[in-house]
Amino acid sequence: MATLRELKGRIGSVASSEKITGAMKMISSAKMHKAEQSLKRLLPFRTQIESIIGNLLASDAKCYSPLLEAREVNKMAIVVFGSDDGLCGAYNVNIFKQLIARINDLKVSLGENVSIVIYPVGSKMAKAVHKIADSRISVEYVPGVDSKTTGAGVRDFVDMLQRKFIDGEIDRVDLLYMSFKSVSRQRPKAEQLIPVVDSAFSANGVTENVKPYIFEPNANAIFRSVLPMFLLAVMQDVFTENRASEQAARVMAMQSANDNAKKLLDQLRLEYNKLRQQSITTELLDILGGQVQS
Repeated sequence: MATLRELKGRIGSVASSEKITGAMKMISSAKMHKAEQSLKRLLPFRTQIESIIGNLLASDAKCYSPLLEAREVNKMAIVVFGSDDGLCGAYNVNIFKQLIARINDLKVSLGENVSIVIYPVGSKMAKAVHKIADSRISVEYVPGVDSKTTGAGVRDFVDMLQRKFIDGEIDRVDLLYMSFKSVSRQRPKAEQLIPVVDSAFSANGVTENVKPYIFEPNANAIFRSVLPMFLLAVMQDVFTENRASEQAARVMAMQSANDNAKKLLDQLRLEYNKLRQQSITTELLDILGGQVQS
């Protein structure tokens, strides 16, 4: 049976843990809201790009880009997003499970002989995917690309994927990440990035404005310039959603840890008070017993 001193020490330790998890929850919540704001700021850029693409496709000109070329898939790439930091519950585990399911589905739809190269984003995911590498599944690490990458780093990463596709090194690029819905809802999502397909556009699709346009130098040249910008917008969205989802998962994990710490703290305090009351009662009985004997 624990002594009063031991219980007091455990109470202090749990109380400290409760404060730490509470502080971490507040920090993660602030980071999550920051990522949410970034998503809102990115939306007008993507919407405008899609509007331009819609008007180009609605024109009489024929628009073509090598990024639209669908070909037989012998080697494909999967960019899977995870976290660089821990303490986010089963966030990385859930994404890894979806990756395994995705690979199995691809083997069924594309054939067992398809080669798959995985580009992990985040050190936790990089460590996990290393375990499934075999003769048909390889893992490539891109220096400088992690879950916190923004701006020029994202642009360079997208340019690298485009270049590999155009050069024929890979025949298709898929994205696998956790889509951010709310602080309590994040859903795994897989989508095709290259070659560009209709499903890559937003829920409303490309929009067209019925207005006369004069394209300079020509519609196809503009289309070939705008499409890489669209891919960049998509990748920026995914990186930002990944950060928001990670922080949301961490908020929920810290909330759960905080709740458990509070329950344990209440139990320890109750046990401490019982033991303390028992000790006081024992001392009183000894005093009363001594008075009776005298």
